[in-house]
Amino acid sequence: MRIEAALLAAALALTGGASVARSTAATGSGGLFNGVEAGLILDGGYASKGLALGGRERGFALGHTEASIGGNIDDKFTGRATAVAHQHDGSIEVELEEAWFETLTLPAGLSVRAGRFLSQIGYLNEQHMHADDFAQRPLFYRAFLGSHYFDDGVRLNWVVPTPFLLRAGVEVLSGKPLTATPLHDKTVGAVAFSLRTGADIGRSQSWQAGFSYVRNRLEADPLADGHDHDHGHGDDGHDHDHAHGAQFGGKHIWIADAMWKWAPGGNNFARQLRLGGEVIRVTEPNRFATRDDDHFGWYLSAVYRFQPQWEVGVRHGQIRAAEPHGDHFHTVRLRESEVMLAWKPSHFSALRLQWTKQRNLAGFGDAGSAVMLQYVMSLGAHGAHSF
Repeated sequence: MRIEAALLAAALALTGGASVARSTAATGSGGLFNGVEAGLILDGGYASKGLALGGRERGFALGHTEASIGGNIDDKFTGRATAVAHQHDGSIEVELEEAWFETLTLPAGLSVRAGRFLSQIGYLNEQHMHADDFAQRPLFYRAFLGSHYFDDGVRLNWVVPTPFLLRAGVEVLSGKPLTATPLHDKTVGAVAFSLRTGADIGRSQSWQAGFSYVRNRLEADPLADGHDHDHGHGDDGHDHDHAHGAQFGGKHIWIADAMWKWAPGGNNFARQLRLGGEVIRVTEPNRFATRDDDHFGWYLSAVYRFQPQWEVGVRHGQIRAAEPHGDHFHTVRLRESEVMLAWKPSHFSALRLQWTKQRNLAGFGDAGSAVMLQYVMSLGAHGAHSF
């Protein structure tokens, strides 16, 4: 049994013991205690069609189901491990998405995380996918970041002591998920920088904005990155033999994001409006690329909680990519619009109905429209969702 499957089985066993599986055992060192929390997220549903660069397969399928174990190790460190099971090309794949530890007591607002973790580039990437407002990640996330970019490495964060949020971070990573076929292997394949700021506006409004840059040091093989099929990322095929990894990569990645939230009197349980968007640019797909051979994408979303248990949302986005074919490139474009209605009877459950329409602007013959039904159910403990 692979280590990922073994971890999943262990987490399931812990979660199955109680609605919140928590064990506490004395460490025998200065009266410190080691607490373990386990949780399980059930994600699945139905899609009427597999779409271009799709995150959901046609028919009934398992989504991003995850089992997680975590907690404070002692008074100096905390840690978490998360195994994810999902359906890809008709088979169930299990992989280790997180396995990290983080410091708790460094001075001056500093913290260090090491292991495997979700990179904090962009707005959505550092969030778990079950917290998303739609059934799949935005188009450019699926094209340029493999839906969610997690990697092995180390992160240093500094939360600046200001009256508003100001966080700066740097990550040193393997970079392997960003380049499908690198020419050479490197110990440090990517370095990521991020800056995030935000604040409240009175009692009813809040905002955040961020900027991220990734230097991908793994050069793509120009002879291996070309595709001879009709971009079959839905029902007709897939570029990679696994469900994660960038479909279109490059040497430099820039991401800018912004999010604004409004809730009357600060009561976001009753009503809330969320408006957000991100834009990405990826340059130098390989050594033959010119200034015009780049990737670009964006999305805008609006979600309104009109009653405590009901939300409606719309999202629209587009990508343009320079697909490498040896020493030359073909420009491909895809547009995607989504409308969703979600019923959330509690913090631990959600049922979502979504309609997605794609328009093939160039090179995506498997673009289409699909109706999706999704369930997200939470058992046991899981971390608080970010802003």
